[in-house]
This record gives sequence, structure tokens and C-alpha cells, in this order.
Amino acid sequence: MASNTPRENKMGVMPVKQLIISMALPMMISMLVQALYNVVDSIFVARLGQDALSAVTYAFPLQNLMIAVGSGTGVGMNALLSRSLGEKRFDRSDAAANMGVFLTFCSFIAFLLFSIFGSHWALSVQLKSSADTAAAAEIIKNGHAYLSIVTGMSLGLFFQMNFERLLQSTGRTQLSMISQTTGAIINIIFDPIMIFGLFGFPKLGVAGAAYATVLGQSIAAILGLIMNLKFNPDIHLSWKSILKPQGDIIKQIYFVGVPSILMMSIGSIMTYGMNMILTVFSTTATAVFGVYFKLQSFFFMPVFGLNNGLIPVLAYNYGARRKDRIDEALKFSFSVAIGIMLMGTLIMHLFPAQLLRLFNADSAMLEIGVPAQRIISLCFPLAAMGIISGSIFQAFSQSIYSLIISLGRQLVVLLPAAWLLSKTGDVINVWWAFPIAEGVSVVLSFIFFRKIYGSVVKPLEEKKQ
Repeated sequence: MASNTPRENKMGVMPVKQLIISMALPMMISMLVQALYNVVDSIFVARLGQDALSAVTYAFPLQNLMIAVGSGTGVGMNALLSRSLGEKRFDRSDAAANMGVFLTFCSFIAFLLFSIFGSHWALSVQLKSSADTAAAAEIIKNGHAYLSIVTGMSLGLFFQMNFERLLQSTGRTQLSMISQTTGAIINIIFDPIMIFGLFGFPKLGVAGAAYATVLGQSIAAILGLIMNLKFNPDIHLSWKSILKPQGDIIKQIYFVGVPSILMMSIGSIMTYGMNMILTVFSTTATAVFGVYFKLQSFFFMPVFGLNNGLIPVLAYNYGARRKDRIDEALKFSFSVAIGIMLMGTLIMHLFPAQLLRLFNADSAMLEIGVPAQRIISLCFPLAAMGIISGSIFQAFSQSIYSLIISLGRQLVVLLPAAWLLSKTGDVINVWWAFPIAEGVSVVLSFIFFRKIYGSVVKPLEEKKQ
């Protein structure tokens, strides 16, 4: 266990804009690579046919739920660890790291059980309204093959996310980028090999995409563990500490982490519900929705990378009582995030058909998908404001506000609006639910941001750099 000898972290001394760039840029790049391999994964699967692409789309909400649990637990660990480092409480930061590893293993066990008992049922519910029973049966078969693998073999995913968060929370984002990028490259390389049976491998189809994903995640997890043990002196992992649960530390991790898990899980519920609404029109409409989610990740992922880089900066300088650095970090991050999302809106408006053809889109898919991209992307700049506003809630252990905003946007507004618009009989009208919901979200974000800033940030004693 580390001693309490004072040690300074770059998050308290480096110029803020340079710090944000150094913290966030590697994560933004790695998340772009992550988005790339998600897209490449679907591009290869689409070559098997639209039913195969739809199968991955219907599996996505449950796959996203795993990411929500792993990422949300990491957010809680990250916030406690970074704040403890800022307060020079190094025994507490080490405890946060070790309990994060313990909770990561618990998450894997939960999804292993889901793989065995719940994956087939979860897919069947989404397709029960499909008019084409033959297509639905094939989609469920392929979806179950994919989902049971990525959930049942999710140990690599959970530990990859945990070890990358440990590197991020102590400012070693370059190492985190190496881990994530390596996993993504492995996935991209093995996708076509395992899907189509190249170089002597058996042709596994949709299941091959799942195995390639699991392989990339597992290699990234091993690499992340090695880098934490060798190159991260700010934390100290030990089996003795990991296997001895500390209730107070777990409670504090989940105090921040559970609202974050619920907030991201709401996205899974939203996509699950949207799949059920769109299936009434056709499985093609659902495939369009899945493709849109892959494409929008090129713009959302960098903003989430920026957000992940911002959270430890805010948490550290909150612990160090540096209001001036918090203000500068927020202003810079807002401007960068909005700029990225404006670029996304422009690209989605100018090149929608070209983007869809990457996924082997036919005329029916283009008819639904082109207006979908143009309509939904209108809300990108608003989403950027909401994401960066949420960073202050997470960094200052007020994730409940992020949860309320997500509930309002995706469940209270988006799904009911989409359902009502679907009653017009025109699937194009359904896409307008997204700008409507994002407008509500940005209003709530602004209200809560002002509340937290006024009660938490303003009272901090300002110090000169």
C-alpha cells in the first residue's frame, strides 16, 4: 500500500488547455478507432445479408448494457480515485482501484448468467411484432449466436474498460489509447478472417464477428493490466486487497457509478424500445437505425473521449480547490465538443447515401435511411452541450442529475414521441422524436448545470496558478 508522502500530479500544475488536450486527445483517438471497428464490424456482417446486419442491431441494446455497467462502474472508481489523489489520500485511491477490479469481476459473472438464461428471450421480445416470421426466426438465430458469445465471454470487455479507466484517472491516457487501439486493430483484422473463413479458419458468419470482438477485448485487457502494473505508480493493485471487499469504498464507487450505469442503461432501453417500434414497419427500418448508431459514433465517441478526459481534471482540481482551472476546463471543452458535433451534422446532411452504401444498402434502405440521418443529426450540437454538462455532475459526485436528464430525454420524451409519431403510418416521422427529445435534454442540462456550479464550484477558494 502506498505511503502518504506528498506527490504532485500533472492535473494540478499543467496549463489547462494543454492538460485537456493531453488527457482527452489520446482517448478521442482511441474512441475514434473504437467507432471505426464497430463500423467495420457491421460492414463485414452486412456482406452476409440484411438479416445478418439486423441480427447485430437487435443484439446491440444488450451489448450496450454491458458497456453501461462496465463504464459506469469505471466512472465511480475514476471519480473517487482522482479526487483522492487531489486530496493526497493515497491509501484511499489505492482502495478505489482494487475495489474497482473486484466489482469488474462481479459484473462479468452477472452477464455470464444472462448469456446462459436470457439472451434468446431478449431477442425474441424485440421481434414479436414482425410480420415476416421467417426473417424474424433467422434474425433471432444469428442474434442469439452473436449475443451469447459477447456476453458469455465478456471478461475481456470488463477488464479492458477497468484497466483503461485506471490509466485515465491518473492522467496516463496515452497508455490507455495504446490498449484500446490494440484491441480495436485485433478486432478489425480478425473480423473478415472469422466471418468469411479466411486463411484456413472455419467460416463462422455472425458468430465470427462476436469471436473477433471478444479476442480484441481480451488482448486489450491483458495489455491494460501489464501497463498498470509496470507504468502506473499512482495506484497499487494487490490480490490481497482485491479479494477483501471494502464496503465503504464500494458504496462510494456505486454512489457515483450506479446513476451513471442507469443513465447509460437507459440508452439500452431506448434502443430496445425503438427496435420494437420500428419492427412494426419493417426489419429494414431497424437495420437503418442500427447503421445510424454505428455512424453517429464517429462523432459521439470523440466527444465522450473529451468528456472522459475532462472528468478527472475537474475531480482533481475540485479536490485541490482550484475554481479557476475548473472554469477554464469547462469553457474549452464546451467549444471543442460543439465544433465536433457541428461537423457531424454537416457530414450527415451532405453524404447520407454514400455512408449507407458502405453497409450494402439497397433502395429500400436508402429510402428510409437518407432522411433518418439528416433529421436525427440536427440534434448533434445540442447533444454536445448535454454531454459536457454531464461531466461536472459526474466529477462532483452528482450523477443523479445526469440520470434525471437521461430519463427525461430517452424514456419520458423520446420513446413516447416515437411511438406517437409511428401512429402516422410514416416511418420518416419517427426520426423527429430525436431532435424533440434532445431539445428537452439541453434545457434540463442547463438548469442542473447552473444549480451545481452555483452550489459546488463558486464557493471554492480561488488560488493563483
